[in-house]
Amino acid sequence: MKKILIIQTAFLGDVVLATGLVEKMHAHYPEAQLDFLLRKGNESLLKGHPLLRQVLIWNKQDGKYKSLMQLLRQIRQERYDLVVNLQRFGGTGILTALSGARETVGFDKNPFSRFFTRRYTHDVNSGTHEVERNHLLIASLTDAQPAKPRLYPSSEDFAKVQPLKQQPFICMAPTSVWYTKQYPLEQWVELLDQLDARYTVYLLGAPADKAHCEEIIGKTKNLQVENLCGQLNLLQSAALMRDAVLNYVNDSGPMHLASALDAPTCAIFCSTVPRFGFGPLAAFAAVVERTEPLYCRPCGLHGYKSCPEGHFKCAKEIQTIQLLDVLATRTL
Repeated sequence: MKKILIIQTAFLGDVVLATGLVEKMHAHYPEAQLDFLLRKGNESLLKGHPLLRQVLIWNKQDGKYKSLMQLLRQIRQERYDLVVNLQRFGGTGILTALSGARETVGFDKNPFSRFFTRRYTHDVNSGTHEVERNHLLIASLTDAQPAKPRLYPSSEDFAKVQPLKQQPFICMAPTSVWYTKQYPLEQWVELLDQLDARYTVYLLGAPADKAHCEEIIGKTKNLQVENLCGQLNLLQSAALMRDAVLNYVNDSGPMHLASALDAPTCAIFCSTVPRFGFGPLAAFAAVVERTEPLYCRPCGLHGYKSCPEGHFKCAKEIQTIQLLDVLATRTL
């Protein structure tokens, strides 16, 4: 195979996990041209990626179907040998089915998968990790062992964050797109209040997360906390996380950034559960969740804008000592 396209137009974390396929395909087809299609907003994740020739962008804000047709023309002109579609919605199914590629592969949940060369079941209840489910699509072309996701911050990205690494530090990413995946603000404050003062703490997030993190800083007694929301791009954030003593994250995008840099991770699972297959993958990774079963947990695969039951016990009954114990294990 000389030309391969990988498609994943979902959320940030999904794109990060899909990079495992880039690693595996390059290892088996080192001379092949590898391209990646994602949606606008996530392209900075793959900036300067050494294994990719080009990154195609689906800009839905420029007119969903107008952009789709432009992409289709571009894809057909490339004459790919293989298109691997990780996305399970119709738009990318159309691109895959009409790509003109010699071979097309994807998940059977995609409504156009009947037109693919091969299709596989995507089962979130199987207990397998998403990187394993993704690998199913290319196992017959490579081998049985999935590759871990990997990102490539540039030397400039590492230089940008180097001044922040002069003393032991902890990173926290307190927010999530979904409320029920987000550890409550008051409990972040409680954690900060009980941390050893020798740690500098960096709060990470997008510009939209800045106010939330300012509120956390306004309520904590910890004077070693700095709000970096909006000051670092995604690869710079990952470069910082790599050398943290520990990264406290929700079940959200920053957790996958940590996995891609093998950064030490404490992942807090509120309404969702690790068995869905989206847990942390770093060499040092711990999951913290409510210790006792809860009748309503998990309430969904992706979370909600509010707790369906109105009590949010899945998050509020996680104890601060559980988070501190992970840090203690890390620093033994």
